[in-house]
Amino acid sequence: MALQLGNEVSYNELAKLIGVDKNTIATYIDLLQKAYVIFRLGSFSRNLRNEIKTNQKIYFLDTGIRNTVLNNFTPLDLRQDKGALWENFLIAERQKKYVMKK
Repeated sequence: MALQLGNEVSYNELAKLIGVDKNTIATYIDLLQKAYVIFRLGSFSRNLRNEIKTNQKIYFLDTGIRNTVLNNFTPLDLRQDKGALWENFLIAERQKKYVMKK
């Protein structure tokens, strides 16, 4: 999941990759969200049917945790995933601001 930063995440794909049930993946992701490690971002569409069908994206609240999972502490200017890291950072900061307003 850490490698799919900024991409839609398929529970079925993760379940097949790891060799567990889809419901187990959903439970793990729910636990990570409750522990404030990740958050899910739903899709947006003017067509509600499309919005419901689309997979969600998963972002890390702290990209340092993601980098630790991947054991990748390369400087930003040398990283292959810097675009995804920036996307994650911007969306995470926006999410934090949104939650603080509640």
